[in-house]
Amino acid sequence: MGVDKRPRSSDDEIDGSSRQQKRPHVTSVGFIGSGMMATAIMDALVEKGIVKSESIACSDVWEAVLGKARGKGYFATLSNHEVCERARDVIIIAVKPNVVQDACNDIMQVQESSDALIISVAAGVTLATLEQLLPGRRVVRLMPNTCCVVGEAASGYALGALANNQDCAIVQTIFGSCGLVRELSEFLLNAVTGLSGSGPAFVFEFIEAMADGGVRCGLPRGEAIMLAAQTVKGAAEMVLTQKVHPAELKDRVTSPGGTTIAGCDELEKG
Repeated sequence: MGVDKRPRSSDDEIDGSSRQQKRPHVTSVGFIGSGMMATAIMDALVEKGIVKSESIACSDVWEAVLGKARGKGYFATLSNHEVCERARDVIIIAVKPNVVQDACNDIMQVQESSDALIISVAAGVTLATLEQLLPGRRVVRLMPNTCCVVGEAASGYALGALANNQDCAIVQTIFGSCGLVRELSEFLLNAVTGLSGSGPAFVFEFIEAMADGGVRCGLPRGEAIMLAAQTVKGAAEMVLTQKVHPAELKDRVTSPGGTTIAGCDELEKG
């Protein structure tokens, strides 16, 4: 794999939004794999007006999944080859890691897709593997998370050796349609998997625990869950919009000798 000579900041994070790229014109996108996450991305692309429904092609092994996709106006097929023939701009590999090699073989067999950017969202499949399976192709490795189904994904990605600034803009456009997306050095993507990939499950546990505390104090279960979830949502929005360290935000809430600092003390005890 070629050496990536693009400049890096001191913490090895690249702000893709700083490239000053205009939104690229994407005319056709293909999905190999049409599961929940892929479907959420398709829907976001259409909802945000990035592509028309008839410009999306997708494949899957389940006819029921394809039927739902056809109902939305997408071209849906059992054949990966047919997806590659239609997707001239971008092909997204959205299958389990053990099926990636077969998907790449199908891509390489279709001449019509030879100029398409290939984006893999298969967990743990490295750029080196992708570039070995897709020689001469522009590839991107990306890790989204389940929150893309509500348009609030937290995704990290790394560009392959042949990918360029225009490809970066394409990734930002497609995955920015369903949440936050950040370009990173590839070695950090395993951390992304643990943080934002697995993170929603940790947050769900936290919301459940907060709700349990509310129920213990007499709140009805449904009300406790809604209050806990909204509290997490509001606190997250404050971190994202106020650009203040979480510790400072915490200090603003913790009055001396109050109930909040007492609760924080218990949390820190584990």
